Amino acid sequence: MSILDRIIADKKKEVAQRKSLFPTSYWEASPLFDRKLNSLSSRLRLSASGIIAEHKRRSPSKQNINNKLTVSKVALDYQAAGVCGMSVLTDGKYFGGSLDDLNLARAVTEFPLLRKEFIVDEYQLIEAKAHGADLILLIAAVLTRTEIQRLSSAAQQLDLEVLLEVHNQEELEKSLMPTLDLLGVNNRNLKTFEVSLETSRDLASKIPDEFVKVSESGISEVAAIQELKRYGYQGFLVGENFMKTANPGAAAKEFITQLEG
Repeated sequence: MSILDRIIADKKKEVAQRKSLFPTSYWEASPLFDRKLNSLSSRLRLSASGIIAEHKRRSPSKQNINNKLTVSKVALDYQAAGVCGMSVLTDGKYFGGSLDDLNLARAVTEFPLLRKEFIVDEYQLIEAKAHGADLILLIAAVLTRTEIQRLSSAAQQLDLEVLLEVHNQEELEKSLMPTLDLLGVNNRNLKTFEVSLETSRDLASKIPDEFVKVSESGISEVAAIQELKRYGYQGFLVGENFMKTANPGAAAKEFITQLEG
């Protein structure tokens, strides 16, 4: 069983447990549930940088990225740096995150927040909405076309945008549908964890223009973004490159200054 298979198996158990503890009516009563969407796709279309910064404490491949900073501090500093939005890891077992992180980030910021999670059930969309998210991530590698259709339609009804993540052409072809807003290409091979921007370059022309193109993982240099912009990418998810520093917000600000300069 691969690490991804283990994560999904654990996630399904976790969601079942949370359902038994908190009915959907509990989350629907949240003060944030009726909050108006702050569109990340619109921001990216207008942005000169397209940076989506991330809060990530650890990952299966790197056990300690940054455990010292509060999510509130990181979120405030990212907002001051001028990023377009923020990705918040909410998986606990493998990434050290939680839904509380999403709440804390929303309490101090106005920009779009992505709940970055292994979504397997509509219940998680309701959780995301109740904790202030503006969009959710769907990972094509772990979902069938029917599941992507069902989950993206449910997100649309909740006024959440959808970032669909693919790793290859096969995943892209099975996933294209009008209920998506952003198409993300993850440059990290899920089997080997190796990273190559060639993945984004190869798939760029196959993504229809109605979707905002987002390149994810392995982006650490301004030159890489400048090149990917020529392939039509408008969004760039940057996680470890900022989070591995003592001050992620300052790192993001310096990166954006170089990019826009």
